[in-house]
Amino acid sequence: MNNTIYFILGGLALVYFIILFNNKRNQRNRKSRKFMDDKRRFDN
Repeated sequence: MNNTIYFILGGLALVYFIILFNNKRNQRNRKSRKFMDDKRRFDN
């Protein structure tokens, strides 16, 4: 019964780290390719 809070906190920490690493990976992928590579601004 006493260990339940530690299991809950451990699970929340695990979910937090998974989201953190996933966001870092997505940010790296976004930086590596050119943003809107094939889009052009309007020619006025």
